[in-house]
Amino acid sequence: MKARLIALVLLVWSAYGVGAAEVQRIAITSPEKTTMKDDLSKENPKWKFVVGQWTYRPSGGRQVLAQVAETQPWAVALLEDQKFEDLDVTVRFRPVSGKEDASGGIILRAADGKNYLLVRANSLENNFRLYTIVNGRRSTVASARVTEPKLGEWHTIRVVAKGPKVQAYLDDALLLDHDDKTFTRGWVGLWTKADSVTEFSDLEVTGTPVK
Repeated sequence: MKARLIALVLLVWSAYGVGAAEVQRIAITSPEKTTMKDDLSKENPKWKFVVGQWTYRPSGGRQVLAQVAETQPWAVALLEDQKFEDLDVTVRFRPVSGKEDASGGIILRAADGKNYLLVRANSLENNFRLYTIVNGRRSTVASARVTEPKLGEWHTIRVVAKGPKVQAYLDDALLLDHDDKTFTRGWVGLWTKADSVTEFSDLEVTGTPVK
């Protein structure tokens, strides 16, 4: 009976995410940590736009980075500036349109455009997910139910990864807490899927750089 109860609790956590009282929040505390910022308002030669049509454009009185073309299966941009091991990365995103998909995501620990961890939100689905992308194949490793982030509004995704532990936030709510050892270091980046038109701004990374 006790084993069944524990299994039921874990199933509920998987479906609905985690709460502040149920998990210890991780933080990057290494004395070797560094911070990297890009407000995504102007061209940066260290961005590699692997797939998709990424462009800088005005939005709400400021410049942002937008992915504006339909891509299959997804659009990928990598910031090939500094590789990180443990990291705390945040970005603001605004899903503008999309009939098949209206999503935005943070890529972390990327080896290249086909191998990385991904946390994404989607205005057309009531879930917030952590994926592994291995050789271009996507696998769901953690998921939480959410109210869909509204189209046309700005939202925030934050991911903290320390060792195998990965915690992910949507609009400041901690929703995912999962261990994954698929990737341990790499680039950060941005992601959309299918016909999503999505804007991004204010990328900030604090982490332990790969030497």
